[in-house]
Amino acid sequence: GGGGAPGRGGRHAPLGDEESCRLGLEEEEEGEHFDFSELVIHQVIETIEYVLGTVSHTASYLRLWALSLAHQQLSVVFFGYTILTGMASPFPLNVLSLYFWFAVWFGITVAILLGMDVMECFLHVLRLHWVEFQSKFYKAEGYAFEPFCHKAILEKQDD
Repeated sequence: GGGGAPGRGGRHAPLGDEESCRLGLEEEEEGEHFDFSELVIHQVIETIEYVLGTVSHTASYLRLWALSLAHQQLSVVFFGYTILTGMASPFPLNVLSLYFWFAVWFGITVAILLGMDVMECFLHVLRLHWVEFQSKFYKAEGYAFEPFCHKAILEKQDD
C-alpha cells in the first residue's frame, strides 16, 4: 500500500501529482529489487556526514571556549593595570588613587568585558540555531513545507 502523504518517505513524486505517485508505487512493488551495494554506499555517506557533523560541533564549542578564555585573561590584565596600580601607591595617596582606578576599571569592564559577554551569548545562540538545529532536525527531502495550522487540522478532522 501507499500509506502516508504522497512525496513523503523513500519515494518521491512531483508535488501535487498524487495519481502518478500511486501508480509509481504499484509499479515499484511489482518489480522491487534490493541492492545491497546501494545500501552500503548510502550508509557510508551517512557515516561520513555524521563524523563531519561531530567535528563541526566540537570546533564550534571550541570557539566559545576560546572566547571564555579571552574574557578571563582580559579580566586579569585589566585588574592588574587598574586596581592593583591604585593599591601600589603609598598610604595616603592609595585611597584617592584607588577611587580613580576603580572608575577606570569599571568603565573598561562595562565597555569591553560585558560587550564580549553579549557577543558570546549571541554566538552561542546562533551556533545552536544554525549548527545544531540545522544538522539534527532539518532534512531536505523534497516535499513542500506545510506550516502548522490549527484550522487546517480541525477541518481535516471534520471531513
